[in-house]
Amino acid sequence: MTEEIKDKEDNKKEQRIRAITRFYYSNPKILEAMAKFSQDREVVPRYFDGFGKRPDKIQYPSDIMGLVNKGATSFHASEELWNDPLSLSSEITALEMNKLRKSWDLLIDVDSPFLDCSKIATKLIIAALEHYGIKNYGLKFSGSKGFHIIVSGKAFPKEYAGFETREMFPEWARAISEFLMKEIRNEYNKQVSEILTDFDALEKRTNISKDELMEVYCKISDRPAKKGVITKFRCEICGMEIERKNIKPGGKNLRCINQKCTGELEAVETKPYYYCDYCKDPKNDKLALSSDRYPENFESKETISANKIAALDLVLVAPRHLFRMPYSLHEKTALASVVMTKNQIDSFLPSHANPLNVKVVNYLPENEEGEAKSLLAAALDWKKGDKETEEKVYKKYDNFEKIDIKGVTEDMFPDPIKKLLLGLKEGKKRGLFILLTFLRSLNFPPEYINQKVREWNKLNEPPLKEGYVKSQIDWQLRQKKNILPPNYDNQAFYRDIGLIEDRPDAKNPVSEVVRKIKRAKRE
Repeated sequence: MTEEIKDKEDNKKEQRIRAITRFYYSNPKILEAMAKFSQDREVVPRYFDGFGKRPDKIQYPSDIMGLVNKGATSFHASEELWNDPLSLSSEITALEMNKLRKSWDLLIDVDSPFLDCSKIATKLIIAALEHYGIKNYGLKFSGSKGFHIIVSGKAFPKEYAGFETREMFPEWARAISEFLMKEIRNEYNKQVSEILTDFDALEKRTNISKDELMEVYCKISDRPAKKGVITKFRCEICGMEIERKNIKPGGKNLRCINQKCTGELEAVETKPYYYCDYCKDPKNDKLALSSDRYPENFESKETISANKIAALDLVLVAPRHLFRMPYSLHEKTALASVVMTKNQIDSFLPSHANPLNVKVVNYLPENEEGEAKSLLAAALDWKKGDKETEEKVYKKYDNFEKIDIKGVTEDMFPDPIKKLLLGLKEGKKRGLFILLTFLRSLNFPPEYINQKVREWNKLNEPPLKEGYVKSQIDWQLRQKKNILPPNYDNQAFYRDIGLIEDRPDAKNPVSEVVRKIKRAKRE
């Protein structure tokens, strides 16, 4: 398809959606439902392919229609409730934002390239919510291939463990989302494995290979184990056999360890094994817990990591992030974000979100105060233990801050970072997080970070808004302890936004640079 034909097709699509938009939003019941949900929220219109000004809010149904008449096609609202949304600014501090925040709703976004996977995850999450005593929750179609589950802020106690709940956003909302994903993981993987069996089609759709999609979990840390290879070697002369882990192919031949033998060892057999970075071998704390020595501590077989296909979107769990409002249209699909019940999940089809056939029901649940207390307590208890485990793992990176970075040049940056610096079309906010944490972890001065990030943002299509970039830079520079960039095996970052195809040998982009620095010093 030529560029000219593509432009004509895009123009026809836009005109069609705009025609649907004007007719759809003329329904007074739609306008009333959206205006009711908008109260105390920051609400931002989208004009087909670009967002309107921030901050903004909606008070009356006529406000929505006024924006539609100006070209608005969809509406996006905050999870947070504010005393005055118009007082928000990219310049205000976290303390000032806490004072403005009245409350926050728990918004769980389930999204997948496969609607059936989203259905499985949504049903399991709802079952988990009900298990922890939450009877009231809202459920709606995202407008594409996922669902949004909401629990009103009224369900949480106003104070817990000495903290005001309204001030604990996004930390507590993020902890709950991660905890729920942990709770449903086993059953989620099992059910998804039963319906997704064509791995060639999966790789084409998700760009994730079968090896990357399959995983085994450590039963101790409840985290994905890493896969390694045990190679058996045999001496060609004396016949002695030994095993070695993770020997890279193409290296020097190993000499026989029998002192009386002059032979070389030949690889005769390989087999996979699994190990957990978060657990130590009980008999040797210098080694990681591994399945060849302790098979009972690892799952017996690989299953699909459904979380890599349909995960909870933790990007949404962040200050001032927006999500598509109930009954808002979706620009790309021209479908409505319709409200539904759990009994409608199995039979739901995208055609049920046809904007011409929408029936209006309430999305935001009438929760009772304290209804979500048990869930909050369980999530925070789990998160505390999880954080302690994670801190132990990252102790090995403590010496990063002590490394002299004088002489480090950009040609020492890992390939994924170099690719990131060329600019992005998708995933720019995740790219910004990678870049900021990478530069800070290597102790680059604030002036350099400011300049480099803004140079990078100019290459993005389109660039991130200056207010957002500034707030993220300021937040990172205020942190007393450096935050490492995500590891390479975090699918939601490097692979998902096109920075890597095959995972590098190193665990983290920072460790790659540290390795180069040490090598340069030795030389």
